[in-house]
Amino acid sequence: MQNENGVNVDLYIPRKCSWTNRLIRAKDHGAVQINVANVDPVSGLYTGECATFCLSGYIRDKAEGDMALTSLVETSDKKAAESQE
Repeated sequence: MQNENGVNVDLYIPRKCSWTNRLIRAKDHGAVQINVANVDPVSGLYTGECATFCLSGYIRDKAEGDMALTSLVETSDKKAAESQE
């Protein structure tokens, strides 16, 4: 919720799992948020930007976190490549 000045006044803003779109509850201690660095394709150097992915404890508990993160990064790379063209 925002006040009249546009400032966030909520005490807790829940995250969503990037893979399943489930809300990540405050008590989900298995959930992780991973920042993946963006790399310049020509020089191979870090550009200073990153893509953030949240994975719920449910996905990690089912041992699908590796597959989910790999797929999310691949789709993010494809979107970035299409936007540069």
